[in-house]
Amino acid sequence: MAKIKSAAPEDSGAPASNAKGSGALLHPEEVLEEDSRDLSLRPRNLKEFLGQAALKENLSVFITAARERNDSLDHLFLIGPPGLGKTTLAQVVANELGADFKVTSAPALDKPKDLVGLLTTIRDKTVFFIDEIHRLKPAIEEMLYIAMEDYELDWIIGQGPGARTMRLPIKPFTLVGATTRAGNVSSPLVSRFGIVCRFSYYDQRDMEAIVRRSAGILSVFIEDDAAGLLAASSRGTPRVVNRLLRRMRDFAQIKRSPAITRAVVAEGLKGLEIDNLGLERYDREILRIIIERYNGGPVGAETLAISVGEAVDTLEDYYEPYLIQAGLLQRTPRGRIVTPLAYEHLRLEPRNGHESNGLFF
Repeated sequence: MAKIKSAAPEDSGAPASNAKGSGALLHPEEVLEEDSRDLSLRPRNLKEFLGQAALKENLSVFITAARERNDSLDHLFLIGPPGLGKTTLAQVVANELGADFKVTSAPALDKPKDLVGLLTTIRDKTVFFIDEIHRLKPAIEEMLYIAMEDYELDWIIGQGPGARTMRLPIKPFTLVGATTRAGNVSSPLVSRFGIVCRFSYYDQRDMEAIVRRSAGILSVFIEDDAAGLLAASSRGTPRVVNRLLRRMRDFAQIKRSPAITRAVVAEGLKGLEIDNLGLERYDREILRIIIERYNGGPVGAETLAISVGEAVDTLEDYYEPYLIQAGLLQRTPRGRIVTPLAYEHLRLEPRNGHESNGLFF
């Protein structure tokens, strides 16, 4: 059974003591070892990437074929909610291909020259990752079309009547575009991706496997029933379960527990206000507002966002996907409505006249 080393709060830079409470300080190299474990939770190859079985199987075929042809992989489009591993998979693809990996995000590409500067310096078969690709500006998107198809860039030299277009050749590369809002990506850009991968929320078995793998990297022992409870409370999202695992490590450390037990996880989740479905306080607040202020719905996204004090994008991209996936919320042409399961989960009774909203069938 691995012992939990005591560590200072993340990013504090403070020294740490061991789990036995002796007050002994960790050596600097031990602190660095702890930090490196935290940074190494991301899988490095497809074998370590857990879950998304069908997606991985197809991608493995495409990567192997590209390697055998000594060719760059076709452009890859990754779609899915935040935290499911889109950025991680892009890095995994680069590792599997043995290629360079260059990262940027669409908001960082302000002018066409920004894209030119990146693409003219890449090496052959580089994996070029653009996060939030739905936020690309039209001028940059149009320049990207030619780069993806012909591995050339159109560049305008001069101004006015004397301006002329020059085509700059670039090395063959693989563009990996990631988005949480596929509907906001233009059709011409989507059509230029040869491989489209849609991420789904992870099931219980895969989440438990991720918990055990991460616990092993962090040198923390977690009991099976504790891993199951933690996995069930993590919204089917690896990023969430890894974050919660670190917090459970903290609770176990302070309790001087040699392992993360079910009791530790239960107490930790209660302290973090996370319930058995993985809903945080804010998720429950959204459901309560719809029920108590709008009689269960329907209510429009903008009205709901104002009511909960969040931006519409945050509501639609972060909170709603899991609430809908969990069967607690529905999107209809008239707006958002809660489901009978939401009433049951919150232990609330439907108000009179709620059936008229079309919730109960």
